[in-house]
Amino acid sequence: MAVTRVQQLANTRTALMPSTLSTSSPPASASGSPPASPSSSPKNPAILKQIHRIKSHPALTPHRRRVYLALLAIPAGRWTTYSALAKHLNSSARAIGTAMRTNPFAPDVPCHRVLSADGGLGGYMGAGPASGHANLEKKRAMLQEEGVGFEWVVVAKDRSKGRWRAKGECFMNFPS
Repeated sequence: MAVTRVQQLANTRTALMPSTLSTSSPPASASGSPPASPSSSPKNPAILKQIHRIKSHPALTPHRRRVYLALLAIPAGRWTTYSALAKHLNSSARAIGTAMRTNPFAPDVPCHRVLSADGGLGGYMGAGPASGHANLEKKRAMLQEEGVGFEWVVVAKDRSKGRWRAKGECFMNFPS
């Protein structure tokens, strides 16, 4: 079975810890070799590449840089909300949504892992539920491929009218 792009990206984020959000190398031990840590994992070069891309992008505002760097901390198979990310960054959910809508690094910088406050899909690729569901179905498919479960929530007497809501707990363990 072929490994998908989402699976490759998921594998690169499994060892992400606050110490890996630095682009500097870990200090060498007395023997001259770096200590064994998640930051010396062969999986981390992909994360370091994304960090470098974000930090060196000439058109990003400081706020968008902080948002995209925080997204790298959300592990595959987990999700967070616009409001949780906003609280962590001392921002507003609307400002987080604006940054998501203009993410030039997607899906490498996983804005698809950010959902509405109730676990609903919110928007994706600049489009919300009002503009059609093709983008939202793509977002849900990406999250399901990473292992996020969903349930159909009926919003009217007609059971065909409803929306998808993610199962599980909101990720809030952002590095300081």
